[in-house]
Amino acid sequence: DAVLQRRKMSFRYTPRSRPIYEVEDRTVSPQRLVHYRDNWYLDAWCHTRKALRTFGVDAIESVTIVDKATKEVSDESLDRHFTSGYGIFAGGATQQAVLLFNPVRARWVSRETWHPQQVGKLQLDGSYLLEFPYSREPELVMDVLKYGGDVQVLAPESLRAAVLDQLRSAAKHYDPAPPG
Repeated sequence: DAVLQRRKMSFRYTPRSRPIYEVEDRTVSPQRLVHYRDNWYLDAWCHTRKALRTFGVDAIESVTIVDKATKEVSDESLDRHFTSGYGIFAGGATQQAVLLFNPVRARWVSRETWHPQQVGKLQLDGSYLLEFPYSREPELVMDVLKYGGDVQVLAPESLRAAVLDQLRSAAKHYDPAPPG
């Protein structure tokens, strides 16, 4: 209703990246609802953070419509902000991902669209080099991890480190138990 009525809304929100007990109170001017990878998201101007943000609808609780008109953001501004980076956690692209897929995966990944501004190049050894802009790493890290050992993050270093941290964390679940 708040989106259609163009009214501010307040709610309690638990970001997916945090434990369930870390709840935040937010006041937003809703702009649009987006369906992405079988989930619904709210793109909004967040008055709490004073910036555009995306909220998972399933993580929103205790909604109250505030009797004030919403802050309007043009469709051009929304598109520029939310579609320049990678995935649903877009925003103004601030970094360039550089991924190298081995020859086994190259055939398939070379046919995929990861981002509208991606640049991909088949290498002489049959591997595939893929570059594209992004702003936040959570979704990108998940997508890289699904390729396991068939992909290597070449840049930036922060993305390499985030993927490595996840791989190390996962490996702990499979390390043999110490003799006891």
